[in-house]
Amino acid sequence: MKYQTLLYYCYVTIENGGQFATDHLQFCKSLDLLGRIIVADEGLNGTVSGTKEACETYMKTLHADPRFAKIDFKVDDVAEPSFIKMHVRYKSEIVHSGLLDPKMIDPTKQTGIHLEPLEFMEMKDRDDVVVLDVRSNYEHNLGKFKNAVTFDIENFRDFPEMINQLASFKDKKILTYCTGGIKCEKASALLLQEGFENVYQLHGGIIKYGKEAGGKDFEGKCYVFDNRLSVDVNSVNPVVISRCFNCGKETPKMINCANPECNEHFTQCEECGWEMDGCCSIPCKEHPRKRVYDGTGYYVKVPQPVNLAAKKHKAAVQVQGG
Repeated sequence: MKYQTLLYYCYVTIENGGQFATDHLQFCKSLDLLGRIIVADEGLNGTVSGTKEACETYMKTLHADPRFAKIDFKVDDVAEPSFIKMHVRYKSEIVHSGLLDPKMIDPTKQTGIHLEPLEFMEMKDRDDVVVLDVRSNYEHNLGKFKNAVTFDIENFRDFPEMINQLASFKDKKILTYCTGGIKCEKASALLLQEGFENVYQLHGGIIKYGKEAGGKDFEGKCYVFDNRLSVDVNSVNPVVISRCFNCGKETPKMINCANPECNEHFTQCEECGWEMDGCCSIPCKEHPRKRVYDGTGYYVKVPQPVNLAAKKHKAAVQVQGG
């Protein structure tokens, strides 16, 4: 059986987004797809995985809809599906911007100049260029472009507060990049609003760059939001830049802490993985809810315990209220 994993996004107005999410979940389940999709009034953001035939049907169906005709799917052949469940959720944004008024930016109206991978590769080393990683710290700690500027942020919603650190680069060309391109749409729009005049973005992100430019000068691995956790990008001049959180040994392996109440993303070598039982610290290793470590460091989300007392109280109040 041949499987594929699709990474994509699309900024476009979706009317009745909540109902669209419900219907889209049923459509995905009818194809036996697994994955995670975010629906918002501003568009779609998804990663889905399934058989090659199912993925082809999914792509053809979305492309047949005028709203999604221009979606650029990044396609990976995989040995097995990259997810365990299928989720489609309706949210306020497909990428949380951290802005009090998310509508102050609209990637369909203003965003950076899109660079195809080979164009990005040609520009990135120029003296008048700054390459900017707009991803979170655990992502760029695993892998990033050589000499890229990075921010110590845990989520993209912290990005707007960091822009003032780029003030000295206002006379430069800013080349933004992320995993698949979606964060750059908003990051570049924010930079333009803050007075940066020459703003560009890597179209299709790191994943497309790896496929079309061989990943040249991308150091380390690329973090992905599925059970693979990371993928190889550079087939030209690959290096490992990440180190084991516990012992400092060079390692490309990224995992999630086995303690579900921590769930920290961190790099850990094989030896420390088994010694620490997939945990980042001794307290996590000794935690009563610690999950079983199988060497992968990927876990299905564990539901939090239900507060039965609160649930009964709520039900009683509803009955009394008639």
